[in-house]
Amino acid sequence: MFDNLRDDAASSPFYEDEAKFQSAAGTISPEPARRSSGRFLGMTSLQRFVIAFMLMIAVCVIGTMALFVLGKIGI
Repeated sequence: MFDNLRDDAASSPFYEDEAKFQSAAGTISPEPARRSSGRFLGMTSLQRFVIAFMLMIAVCVIGTMALFVLGKIGI
């Protein structure tokens, strides 16, 4: 597996291929146009609300269980 490791590393460095395709120094590539479809992470607003609500409920339940375990509140 490591027989000719030094020869392989010296024979074809990885950066030679990248140097061929670099753009000229003075050119500016156009930025892609952003879509404003109202989606974040591919979810609609209702889906984001459900995720946020479930996260809030989980935090409240875990916090309440921690208070019971620590003895700060009782039944």
